[in-house]
Amino acid sequence: MEKFTLGIEEEYMVIDPVTRELKSHDQEIVEVAAKEYRDQVKAEMHQAVVEVGTAICRDVNEAMVEIKKLRRYVSEVAGSLNLKIGASGTHPFSHWSTQLITPNPRYDAIVNEMQEAARSNLIFGLHVHVGISDKDMAIHIMNTVRYFLPHVFALSSNSPFWEGRNTGFQSFRTKVFDKFPRTGIPDEFSSWDSYKNYINLLIKTNCIDNAKKIWWDVRVHPFFDTIEFRICDVPMRVEETIAITAIFQALVLKLYKLRLQNMSYIVYSRALINENKWRASRYGLDGRMIDFGKQQEVDTRSLIRELLEFIDDVVDELGSRKALGYVHRIMEEGTGADRQLAVYQQTGSLEKVVDYITQQTLEGV
Repeated sequence: MEKFTLGIEEEYMVIDPVTRELKSHDQEIVEVAAKEYRDQVKAEMHQAVVEVGTAICRDVNEAMVEIKKLRRYVSEVAGSLNLKIGASGTHPFSHWSTQLITPNPRYDAIVNEMQEAARSNLIFGLHVHVGISDKDMAIHIMNTVRYFLPHVFALSSNSPFWEGRNTGFQSFRTKVFDKFPRTGIPDEFSSWDSYKNYINLLIKTNCIDNAKKIWWDVRVHPFFDTIEFRICDVPMRVEETIAITAIFQALVLKLYKLRLQNMSYIVYSRALINENKWRASRYGLDGRMIDFGKQQEVDTRSLIRELLEFIDDVVDELGSRKALGYVHRIMEEGTGADRQLAVYQQTGSLEKVVDYITQQTLEGV
């Protein structure tokens, strides 16, 4: 029986507490953290980014303990270096062109190939892994779960500012990442073999050197027995991360159970799902998405409520009802993007927005 274990990766901004600009930590945070957490705290391509990853967790409650511990620990290490951390999909005003790239052969190769697209990719995401060992089942779930990705993405939207401007988007992070190849909603695959054939063709023709350079919004992980969800901005509050993680885990279990009963959710085309992804990035929770079954526009919040009803019968089995309850609070209080914009409207100061982000990142941690 599949266990649907969890792993969470979060990318944080490293911030100068005086200027509130992004600041290189010169891998010092990672070096200190390695003594206690080995490879659970990692460098990223830009030196002003630090990534944390939980151990494998049995449920969302374990994941909550882990992610709180990691946020707290990394914050303490950063503080000892006179730095702060913050969780936002983009920094409100720092410019990517002033940020240093981490010396590493892998990053050097990416920058050499992608040039400005790589250097400007100064963004911060959330990746959620849900354990599943049956690869053909994982491909089936990847195909069907794509429909729900924009709904969850809207909940995570947390990047309204870019280089000192209000972009008009709730998640501008995804627009920055669109410059990379092999991103966005993936195509449908008929089987694990067809997925492997696609990867092998790309390797054979020197498009990629390994399958980790496929950066889709959801992928069957090339090396772990997981489905990895990559569409979301890193959420500001730890409860938001856990609520989103709980949705992804419940969706995987729900679609798995339907498949075992010879039933399935309709598989929609990438072109259609992209319409909803666009709306989620632009409007967050306050827009309308397309209900493809009804073929009409519906308020995004009501589609999220429908999603919660769809997964409701597996939630208690996973022990995640409390974690999922936080979704209603997000819909009432607004996403990270809504709250960033509110602070800016009240203060007119992007520095104050950064202060709010750094404070919220550690709230309850």
